[in-house]
Amino acid sequence: MKALFIGGTGTISMGIVKKLAKDPGWEVWLLNRGNRKDEVPAGVHQIICDITDEKAAREALSGMEFDVVGEFIGFTVDQVERDYRLFAGKTNQYIYISSASAYNKPAAHYVITEGTTLANPHWEYSRNKIACEEFLMQKYREEGFPVTIVRPSHTYDERNIPLGVHGKKGFYQVIKRMQEEKHVIIQGDGTSLWAVTFNEDFATGYIGLMGNRHAIGESFQITGDEILTWNQIYRTIADALGVPLHAYHVSSDYLSDVGDHLGFDFEGSLIGDKSVSVVFDNSKLKRLVPGMQTTIPFHRGVRIALDYVLSHEECQVPDPEFDKWCDDVIEALEQSKTRIGKMG
Repeated sequence: MKALFIGGTGTISMGIVKKLAKDPGWEVWLLNRGNRKDEVPAGVHQIICDITDEKAAREALSGMEFDVVGEFIGFTVDQVERDYRLFAGKTNQYIYISSASAYNKPAAHYVITEGTTLANPHWEYSRNKIACEEFLMQKYREEGFPVTIVRPSHTYDERNIPLGVHGKKGFYQVIKRMQEEKHVIIQGDGTSLWAVTFNEDFATGYIGLMGNRHAIGESFQITGDEILTWNQIYRTIADALGVPLHAYHVSSDYLSDVGDHLGFDFEGSLIGDKSVSVVFDNSKLKRLVPGMQTTIPFHRGVRIALDYVLSHEECQVPDPEFDKWCDDVIEALEQSKTRIGKMG
């Protein structure tokens, strides 16, 4: 069978590509700009093209058809409209990566299923994903366009450490603060529930949907079975680093207000996502993919990631602006405690 992945070298997609590259039953193609071509597994075909140039993409894909097309970098409706024009009639299945952040915040029930209402007033990213889903499902209902919707939650790989609060340059500054035994900010009281999934485990669920006729016209969430509090997540990271955790809990509303002027979108990433408890019911996926399970629990996955990050300087991106912001937030809250304490 023949698969094309648009993107194919990101956190989620690379795990899938690496697994499929070892499967003689699949011929794997990537369409991307070639920024990580040296990391693509042997035997995987690459079409070096910027898909935002629809004319160039059409020419590069001329005469080609695929059993599966996987879209990993489609964030807005105009992008999936472009895909529809490029692949309608040329693939038996189009798998769209949406997001579990599209679910209503907060949902009516803490257990999330594919039938949970989609609505997120706090995050434009999520609203755009919802709009993409609606366009694609309309094309399925009206024209039979063979779409499958996949909603990941927090998926990570060896290059990424899952965190709730970090700056625009990513996770590393928080790791550095832990190593320096400084306080690290955790949203809320750290007891909300969260699911983290290593990309190799995610790949098992995704590959099980590829070429599966029962997946056409359906939506599936793909997450691991492990549910942790944010306190447990941060403590596990600190344990892997061999340092004590100095947690400083701050309300998500406060973080959203004081981070806005620096361009930290904590309303979206926290109030619209990570500050809300989620427990995912993956029974629908497991009916089609019985082998889907957590094989890399977080205490193992985070050690894999830290070993990689701490041995690759390119992953160690400092963020002094965020570091100072953390110090300022903590100092301001400590001063308010002192001031109010004196009033008493």
